[in-house]
Amino acid sequence: MADEAGEVNTAVEDGEAEQQLHEPEVSEAAPDLESGGSEEPERPEKASPAATESSWSAPILSLARKATETISSGVSYAAAPRNPSAASAPTERESENDLNNTSKKLPVLPPKDPMAIERSNLLSMMKLSIKVLIQSSLSLGRTLDSDYPPLQQFFVVLEHCLKHGLKAKKSFIGQNKSIWGPLELVEKLCPESVNIATSARDLPGIKTGLGRGRAWLHLTLMQKTVADYMKALLDRKDLLSEFYDSGAMMMEDEGAVIGGLLVGLNVIDANLCIKGEDLDSQVGVIDFSLYLKDTANSETPKDDSKMTAILDQKHYIEELNRHLSGTVTDLQAKMDSIEKTNSKLVIELTAATDRINSLREEQEHLRKENETIVQSSQKKEEVALMDSQVELETYKQTRQGLDEMYNVVWTQYKEEKRIRQELERELELQVGLKQEIEVAMKLLEKDSHQKQDTLAALRLQLDQVKTLNLQMFHKAQDSEREADKKHAEASQLEQKMDEMEKSMQELEQRLQNSERERKQSDQSDKDMKVDLDGKVDALQKQLTDLDSLRLGLENELRTEREQRQSLQKALQREQDNSIELRTQLQQLQGLNAELQDLKHEKQQLRQTCEQQEQALQEMGLHLSQSKLKMEDFKEVNKALKGHAWLKDDEATQCKHCDKEFSIARRKHHCRNCGDIYCNNCSSNELALPSYPRPVRVCDVCHALLLQRSVSTAS
Repeated sequence: MADEAGEVNTAVEDGEAEQQLHEPEVSEAAPDLESGGSEEPERPEKASPAATESSWSAPILSLARKATETISSGVSYAAAPRNPSAASAPTERESENDLNNTSKKLPVLPPKDPMAIERSNLLSMMKLSIKVLIQSSLSLGRTLDSDYPPLQQFFVVLEHCLKHGLKAKKSFIGQNKSIWGPLELVEKLCPESVNIATSARDLPGIKTGLGRGRAWLHLTLMQKTVADYMKALLDRKDLLSEFYDSGAMMMEDEGAVIGGLLVGLNVIDANLCIKGEDLDSQVGVIDFSLYLKDTANSETPKDDSKMTAILDQKHYIEELNRHLSGTVTDLQAKMDSIEKTNSKLVIELTAATDRINSLREEQEHLRKENETIVQSSQKKEEVALMDSQVELETYKQTRQGLDEMYNVVWTQYKEEKRIRQELERELELQVGLKQEIEVAMKLLEKDSHQKQDTLAALRLQLDQVKTLNLQMFHKAQDSEREADKKHAEASQLEQKMDEMEKSMQELEQRLQNSERERKQSDQSDKDMKVDLDGKVDALQKQLTDLDSLRLGLENELRTEREQRQSLQKALQREQDNSIELRTQLQQLQGLNAELQDLKHEKQQLRQTCEQQEQALQEMGLHLSQSKLKMEDFKEVNKALKGHAWLKDDEATQCKHCDKEFSIARRKHHCRNCGDIYCNNCSSNELALPSYPRPVRVCDVCHALLLQRSVSTAS
């Protein structure tokens, strides 16, 4: 802070040096401001002791006089070049005398533009006001309020600078000059200034544009953004030309100089109350008494230090009371919100407990249903196993019957083959063997009757097989309704079906062999017919009889084929039964999938219960943390009430390092405990509840506050 203040002071002193260099030009441009040419050369010889004590008071006096005269007689400056005859006779005579006296010493220069004179005077006043404001604020070492006279004069001078060359807006009432128009452009150029512009518009009690402009200047000074916004405004001369004339201060180089001077105000901390002030009707008059130093009436530094200490204590106590009241209201609001959240949490706890109980009941109900489903499935599996065993037994019995029938048919076929061979032998004999043929025909008739009997028996057995197949079909339908067989049983049935298919293939091979033998026998019959036709005509009847026998054998073969087809149909039915059993297995798999889905839903319900329990635990932790925060707030309030602001006279050395204060080692107050420390022991800054921004804090308070914040965060 001290380094920044030194830089600002050097900048202001450089500006004053430039101002003193330009003073002869101002005096030449306005000769009526000087009292006479003969008195000026005697001034350095007749220097008063007061001027030697305060070297800066003489230029301030001259600049103040020039500024008051130029501001008060601005109209006469503007009218002087137009009507030179309008000036009074005594002023002409005095100016002629002054010119005659100074004609030997100084050359005659053409008169300057009055707007340029006003700009130079306003610039000099701005430099003076900024310098006095910075020096006084650094000497006090505290935040400035709206009642501080140098600050009020700074706003008045800045308002005059902004009004210089401002175009008047015509309305029904009359012409009006307001600085709110150009200042409102900053909202478009700098989007971050929107809050300042809206707050200046919405302030209660301010109705005019001048009042809004003054409120805007107060707010930007508190936020230390006056220089930035003015620089952004001065860079856009095309927009400012709508509000200012060509020779206005904001349109010339003096405006850029003012923007550079305003950067030094970032050192100042101001706390201005705008709501209670009447910014619309304030009269902007510059008071030059602030810039005139009276050594006789100047107070002692002890009185100044006492006053500053009293004012610091007053402002500290006011801020403490204000922030304590604010913290109390905040704590009450937080207590209300915590109570509301507690009530909501209690309601949510009851709802969660009810939900947990209902979920538990549903879980028990689902568990019972699972048990019943498992028991029923086990019972169905047992019943299906018993039925499958019975069906296997019946199938074995039918298979044995079929094997026996096949053996009988095979033996009959062998006998027929043997008979056929005998017949062939008999055919080889002569015609004289008619009696033996008749006997053989009788035997064949008997055999045919026996074959018919066997065919009837086979048909009965086929009917029995059909009835058995129907019974098996009905049982298969029953098994479809039950739908609870296992995959292992289906695999066993498939193996059995494969065995049956193999047996059917063997039967088909045997039938093929029999057909081949029949074909061979047919071929031999045909040969015998050819031989017998050539030899004996009498044997035609016997051949016809043999043909009839052949037709009978063919019919038997057809019947055997029909039986084979019926067996194939039975196999197809068995395959259909196996397909139905597979569908039942798929249904069982679907039931297993449903059981797995139910288990998954059960796990999800458990997870939701666990999540709700975790949420309840977290809510309990939040409640405990809120209680801890309330206790911390109470401790902070107690600490703030217990601390006192230590006076500057009471401390001669640093409380922490015990080093004595001097010009190089300055005193600094800790904004938390109120004690006085050196710069090294109080170089930290933290945001406190009683201050709107981070302030200076000692090392001990910094460590305690950091530890407290870490504990609350954890």
